[in-house]
Amino acid sequence: MSPLSALRLFIAAAALALLPVQAFALSIMDPFNIPAAMDGGTVKVGDGIAYADGPRHKLDVYAPEARGAAAPVVFFIYGGGWNRGERFEYEFVGRALAARGFVTVIADYRLVPEVKYPEFLEDSANALRWVQNNIANYGGDPNRLFLAGHSAGAYNATMLALDPSFLRDYGVTMPILGVAALSGPYDFYPFEYGEVRNAFGSAASPEGTQPINLVTSATPPMYLATGTTDPIVRMQNTERFAQKLKDSGVWVTTRYYEGFGHMEPVLAMGAMWRWRMPVLDDMVAFFQMFGAFPSGVPYVAVAPNPPEQLPESIAPMDQIIQQMNAMFQPIE
Repeated sequence: MSPLSALRLFIAAAALALLPVQAFALSIMDPFNIPAAMDGGTVKVGDGIAYADGPRHKLDVYAPEARGAAAPVVFFIYGGGWNRGERFEYEFVGRALAARGFVTVIADYRLVPEVKYPEFLEDSANALRWVQNNIANYGGDPNRLFLAGHSAGAYNATMLALDPSFLRDYGVTMPILGVAALSGPYDFYPFEYGEVRNAFGSAASPEGTQPINLVTSATPPMYLATGTTDPIVRMQNTERFAQKLKDSGVWVTTRYYEGFGHMEPVLAMGAMWRWRMPVLDDMVAFFQMFGAFPSGVPYVAVAPNPPEQLPESIAPMDQIIQQMNAMFQPIE
């Protein structure tokens, strides 16, 4: 992509992102899912596949376009305060990981107020049963499974790895080789804010909903990343959880992206903003440490040139981020 083309693409995407929400055709995340802004060499091999009955029980699958041997699998869970989010909004994540050689699954799950804890976790466990039974048909290796998530999705991913009852109840026996969690809340009881009260307020054992209280020596390795100026989920969540993992003898890799907030780490997985921080490279390197590519050389379907770094006066990133952050309540 030429510098001029990158500039035109970003200006168009930024203008779209700054429109009033009601003017959007689909989602505030649309600019990051423009085809020209996503990684090439990938294909959506599964679209709206039902893993159970109901409109919120569907999933998408992304894979490298050129496939040979079975590939490692990433099950990515998006965030949204447990009360919003759609799988199509994170196509850029699916294609980013597929471009690095992973078969990637992104599943919808039921949201508050339709459900409360633990039902949204049960939905993801149910989707993982589908992965276990079917992912080989889409080029994935169910024995090389990694979980990943952002924000509330990071919480969901860590909980599935920490509490074996969720997977056991759905007959999931696949090993989880590692968990990559971005901007996640792991230690937020008591429930002081509306979003978490609505999602967790009726839990029979509130302390048992907190990842920091569930760490054992059997916990799989974890990659925890956060922006240092996250206004939604303070980085202390990551610091405290990482320390608990270390104290329990669990491998943990931490990344603190200086000066970045809540949404930037997941947005930087996509090709448009990847130049802002190496979150995708860091995540893939972590997966590789724990067996993603046994040959030692990850298969890269395509290695696109990063978009040009544009000056803030041209690319109003702060305004885009402020609009996204305004959709969330803090989780201290």
